[in-house]
Amino acid sequence: MLLSRGDDPARRPRAAVLSPVGRCFGALLAAVALVSLALTGQALAASGQVRVYPIPGSRLAPVHTEIAFRNVVPSQLGPVSVIGSRSGPHAGSVLGDSDGRGVSFRPDKPFVAGETVTVKTFLRILRGRGGAFSFKIETPAGIVRPPAVRYATPRVRGDVIRYASRPDLRPPTVHIDRGDRQAGDVFLTPMRGPVQWGPMIVDRTGRLVFFAPVSGSKTLASDFRVQRYLGQPVLTWWQGYVNFGVGEGDDVIYDRHYRPLTTVQAGNGLRADLHEFTITSSQTALITSYNVVRWNAASIGASRHQKVLNCTVQEIDIRTGRVLFQWDSLDHVPLTATYKPKPHSPNQLFDYFHVNSVQRDFDGNLIISARNTWAVYKINDATGAVMWELGGKHSTFKMGPGTATAFQHHATVHAGGLVTIFDDGATPRVHPQSRGLVERINPRRHTVTLVRELDHTPKLVATFEGSVQLLGDRHLFVGWGEQPYFTEYDPHGHELFDGRIAGANSSYRAYEFSWHAQPADPPAIAVGRGRGGRTNVYASWNGATDVGWWQVLAGSGPSGLHLVSMVRRSGFETTISFKTKQPDVAVRALDASKHVLGLSKLVAR
Repeated sequence: MLLSRGDDPARRPRAAVLSPVGRCFGALLAAVALVSLALTGQALAASGQVRVYPIPGSRLAPVHTEIAFRNVVPSQLGPVSVIGSRSGPHAGSVLGDSDGRGVSFRPDKPFVAGETVTVKTFLRILRGRGGAFSFKIETPAGIVRPPAVRYATPRVRGDVIRYASRPDLRPPTVHIDRGDRQAGDVFLTPMRGPVQWGPMIVDRTGRLVFFAPVSGSKTLASDFRVQRYLGQPVLTWWQGYVNFGVGEGDDVIYDRHYRPLTTVQAGNGLRADLHEFTITSSQTALITSYNVVRWNAASIGASRHQKVLNCTVQEIDIRTGRVLFQWDSLDHVPLTATYKPKPHSPNQLFDYFHVNSVQRDFDGNLIISARNTWAVYKINDATGAVMWELGGKHSTFKMGPGTATAFQHHATVHAGGLVTIFDDGATPRVHPQSRGLVERINPRRHTVTLVRELDHTPKLVATFEGSVQLLGDRHLFVGWGEQPYFTEYDPHGHELFDGRIAGANSSYRAYEFSWHAQPADPPAIAVGRGRGGRTNVYASWNGATDVGWWQVLAGSGPSGLHLVSMVRRSGFETTISFKTKQPDVAVRALDASKHVLGLSKLVAR
């Protein structure tokens, strides 16, 4: 299990408002604020230094940035001066982090694009000058706008499933080409419809377990999986719109009854991107975001005012929405690291980095994968500095045979120096096929060796997306991204299970999880005429995992119902045919031991 920062019990924060002071720092502080909090906490970090975000020296803070102070007892924060070189002094409010280990200063007004912000405190600031530090506000160059249309795959015969009891659901068909008897379900997010888009669970036979169409004519979902939040298993995914390969949206958390628990949004005025949403054991979220800025691209022979996508990684305090950490690619990885061809005009959007996965390493630092530099980076959690680079133009490690990747996704570190990576190998095509990789890093010798290569039969080339999941039994589950396949391999790389979404579909990632849930909504029922004067009842319960039997109840009104039929569940929707003269019917869901789980509404026959 991956380690993450801090598991201290949460404390409910109280906010205090900065008020002007006139004596600290002399005349300089005449128009700034005194930070005074009544919060209590524990002294952190043996060094006594306070981490701040934006990182001192950053050149890419958004105009709506807050200033986060971490590793400080809130009540010891003391007086703080915040002055923009163009916008002048800033007053604001102070909001505590839920773990009691820091606070964020929220300015009352935004900063000005391109200005330098100077902050002075009595604290020991990491990478500061005593208690002072500064950062620069980015020069925004617009936003990633919604696409004109949402792309749907061309229709093919049998590509969509229809249910009489749930006519509102039109999920894509899933085919299993090689089956097994494993218990885990498959988690997908079909991103090309063809009719509806959304998080989807299917069992090992390809039958639907759960589908939740996302609303909005241009809305997609991605990264659907099981995580833990507040000690309970939950469902998480991202939803929003996608354009130029990046997303603008929100991350959502649902409980085991398919009820929304909370929404996680990016901080500092940004929007959450589709590529990562990981809940840490300290109840924070690691997410990605993209913002468009003007940047000097002379180093690659492009404009000094080039429109560039800056990739941002944030750690969000889920309970408060505060930003606890922020890292910006342009501050730490140069444009020259990219394999993308240089842009032809200043207004051509240049995606030089393209972050697509973030994970906390065992030592608390971050592992970041960047598609367009063909590299995986280890990032210092305190300073944002690059600690090592795996692959790319300046690899810290000597890459052994078969270990080099191109346009890779979903880099994840594991115990024993293992790293799993999905190697797209395209576009343009660099490798003959896309691969799942298991590699081993030797940090002492600075070498990387290939442990396992996972290939698909027939060969697949995914031009984007993809994932590799290491399962508890050392099996590996590969989602083929742009290609609509998902495959499970044993520890030796032998293919055990293989399926696909109908048509030319895609799923950003694919996962396998054991999932048990009972919906808060009642079972669904529909009634139709059968042959020979019989009645057909169609029963389903979207998301229910433990239904073993269905009972049909018939009668006149809710008080006069009696049992007329009972059958085993047979897939997402079970058809039950029977004879009755009663006017009203309902269905009742039972588990394998025939304990009642739920009752549908009463409908007229």
